[in-house]
Amino acid sequence: MGRAKKAVLAYSGGVDTSVCIPYLKQEWGVEEVITFAADLGQGDELEPIRQKALDSGASQSIVGDLIEPFITEFAFPAIRANALYEGRYPLSTALARPLIARRLVEIAREVGADAVAHGCTGKGNDQVRFDVAIGALAPDLKVLTPAREWGMSREQTIAYGERCGIPSPVSKKSPYSIDLNLLGRSIEAGPLEDPNVEPPEEIYAMTVSVAAAPDQAQTIEIGFEQGNPVSIDGLRLDPVSMIRQANALAGSHGFGRLDMVENRVVGIKSREIYETPGLLLLIKAHQELESLTLAADVLRTKRQLEQQWADLVYQGLWYGPLKDALDGFMERTQQTVNGTVRLKLHKGNATVVGRSSASHSLYDPDMATYGAEDQFDHKAAEGFIYVWGLPTRLWAANQRRR
Repeated sequence: MGRAKKAVLAYSGGVDTSVCIPYLKQEWGVEEVITFAADLGQGDELEPIRQKALDSGASQSIVGDLIEPFITEFAFPAIRANALYEGRYPLSTALARPLIARRLVEIAREVGADAVAHGCTGKGNDQVRFDVAIGALAPDLKVLTPAREWGMSREQTIAYGERCGIPSPVSKKSPYSIDLNLLGRSIEAGPLEDPNVEPPEEIYAMTVSVAAAPDQAQTIEIGFEQGNPVSIDGLRLDPVSMIRQANALAGSHGFGRLDMVENRVVGIKSREIYETPGLLLLIKAHQELESLTLAADVLRTKRQLEQQWADLVYQGLWYGPLKDALDGFMERTQQTVNGTVRLKLHKGNATVVGRSSASHSLYDPDMATYGAEDQFDHKAAEGFIYVWGLPTRLWAANQRRR
């Protein structure tokens, strides 16, 4: 790998990314390190993070508000695709990576950098997402990955930082590794590495425990237009407010916790805890509205492609050709996904209790009813069943002869 002169580093303010700054300069001969910290609605105070990068040796420290594009360009497409990795995880962390990578590349172009860098380790998924996204968007830029190559333990990393004037973490460090944005929190490491250990209540921040949730159920109604959530209880909300409100509602009733063993891109299994109350609530409501507004064959095909879409995003292939093609399919199906879904929130559950679409419901009461209004031609069923069952009867007769 040729040496880089100027690098833009994805920066979080933590130990690893802080140590990356002097390490890139002293060990790898990078002349100038510019940091970028993304505001994804995680609620952190970003000014101290910006200052820490400068104190750690960055020549420039940029903080960028990416909340709105994060929701409209990444979260909402995931809701329209009902994206659940391995049928469960709604990709809250994975969705942020291609956006951060895109902004890193834009900044690199603006400042004339010849490299971008990140502090991901060699075991996680995020290194794959960053490297592949940057390679797709800017194949000419070098990608520097010091934390993947320096071979230092956490203690050694902290000691290296102290020698370079970076203060070690003041508090006794939590044993957990937490990633946070507006869509949710992922919690791993420490005692959670044993998949048989129950997660302690202290790790949760966006959801209350079932025991502490209100005894009274709350019924809410979510409105959708072309597959996008647009209102709660009749009140129209912009996309960012929609996610915040959905988080607050679902979280206050203890809905939105996941505890799963998932298969990482690099081939190992990992025990992960997620809190994604709003995103899971909106996906559940969206799936329900699709059951009313999409034709049976479209719905079945979409369910298969949703799994593939989620896999592609998890595996870092957001900017790839298959994801692009699947987006076209998803977009086309969503034109008729208009209506409302009513859900009852209670003690960790979100139960669908109603769904309606004034313009695109494919549910025909006159066909479905068993009452006097029944319009279904019962006599037609006999001929249909004869033809439908013919292959099975021919096969069964052949088996009997044998």
